[in-house]
Amino acid sequence: MVELFQGYWWLLFPLCWFIFGGFNAVMNYYRQKNVLKIIKTYADRGEQPPESLLKIVEQPIDDRHEYQPGTKMEDGNWFSVVLFGIMAVGFGYASYADMYGAGDAFLIVAFVMGALCAASLVSGLLGRRRRRG
Repeated sequence: MVELFQGYWWLLFPLCWFIFGGFNAVMNYYRQKNVLKIIKTYADRGEQPPESLLKIVEQPIDDRHEYQPGTKMEDGNWFSVVLFGIMAVGFGYASYADMYGAGDAFLIVAFVMGALCAASLVSGLLGRRRRRG
């Protein structure tokens, strides 16, 4: 059993992604259910529900976390630039020092992290330009 986890430790990442995705879906379901329950209470009293509640129901569940200019989500680009940049440097050093005898593997990871850093940088710069224009 120990050999299984030593050989396939990386499967924990997609498994966690799957579990958190399911958890997010369940939370979205309960949120929608509660909003509908509140709207039903307004309808039972013969009152018009607030416009904000109706917007929540009309909005598809998948659209709740989309990027909107002017929100804090745009700061994530700069966080990603720094994170991927530092990781690229770290894996580049590991490749240069041939840590664990896996210099070539570390070099590939360093290039991937560098590409992600560059993509985040471009996204951050273009996002700023779009907001100004």
